[in-house]
Amino acid sequence: MNKPGAILRGTGNMKLPSLIILTSAVCQIILGGILGLGLGPVPQFGMRGVAAGTLIAFSISGTIMAWYIFSGRARVKPVARGLKIQRGMLFDILKVGAVSCFSPLQSVLTITIFTHMLAQFGTEILAGYGIGARLEFMLTSIAFAVGIASVPMIGMAIGAERVVRARRIAWTAGCVSFVSVGLVGTIIAISPDLWVDIFTKDAGVRAASRQYLSTAAPMYAFIGLSISMYFSSQGAAKVLGPVFAQTARLLFVAAGGWWLSTHNATAANFFALAAASMVVLGVLSAATVILTRWEPKRGRPTEISPAVSGVVD
Repeated sequence: MNKPGAILRGTGNMKLPSLIILTSAVCQIILGGILGLGLGPVPQFGMRGVAAGTLIAFSISGTIMAWYIFSGRARVKPVARGLKIQRGMLFDILKVGAVSCFSPLQSVLTITIFTHMLAQFGTEILAGYGIGARLEFMLTSIAFAVGIASVPMIGMAIGAERVVRARRIAWTAGCVSFVSVGLVGTIIAISPDLWVDIFTKDAGVRAASRQYLSTAAPMYAFIGLSISMYFSSQGAAKVLGPVFAQTARLLFVAAGGWWLSTHNATAANFFALAAASMVVLGVLSAATVILTRWEPKRGRPTEISPAVSGVVD
C-alpha cells in the first residue's frame, strides 16, 4: 500500500494517497472489529479476524492506488512491456533505499532493548511505558507527514542545483515538526491524564505512565526533528548521516541501560535515559544535515535526486 502511495506523492499528488490511506485506517478498525468480535451473522474470529481486517483494508487500498497509476491517470505511467532495468538508476535508488532501511530497523531495535530492560520492574512499569510509547508513535505521524512532503520539494531543488532552497525547505520542515510534536508532547507532560485516561484505570499503571510522560513527552520534539531531517536527507540523497544518528541513539541506550542496570537504578532513571536518547537523536540528525554537503556532483548538471527521478522521467 505504501509503495504506490509513495509514487503518487513523488508526482506531487498528496491528496489521493492521504485520503485512501486514511480510509483504509478507518476500514481496518471496522473490519477488524466485525471479524474479531463478531457481529450479526459474522462469527467471532478473535485475533485472526483483527489481522484479516488489516490485510483486507490494506490490500484494497494498495490495489486502488496501483490501478490509478497503471491506468495513466497519474503523472507517470509504468511500462510493463519491454521493461529493462537500468543499472545506474537501480544503483541510485538502492544508494538511498538500502541505507534508509537501517533507520527503522535500529529504531525498533532500540525500543526492543529498552523494553527488555524495563521488564525487570514488572508489568505495571512496562504497561506505563507502553502507553507513553503509543503517544510517541502517534505524534511521529505528524513529523512523517511533514517530512514526506519535503522529499520531492528538496529533490527537485537539488536537481535544479538550488541547494540553498533545498536547505531552506529542510529547516522549515524541521522547525514545523519540532514545534508541532513538541507542543503536543509538552501539553501531555503537563496533563498526562488526557492521554492515560484513554487506556487504563489501574492505579499502578497510571502512576508509571504519568512518570514516563512527564519525563519524556517534551522530548518527543527531538524525535519529530530527527524524522524530518531523515526525510530531508532522503530528498538530497544524503541519508547516511541520519542513519548514523540512529545508530548513536541505539548505542547510547544500550550502554546507558547497561550502566543503569549495574547500579541498581530505578524506573525513573530509565525513563530519563529514554528522554536523553531522544535529544541525542534529534541533535545529531540536525548536525549531520548541517555538516553534509548537498551540492550535486559536477559533470552531471541535471542530476536529480533518486527520490523524485520518476517525476522527471
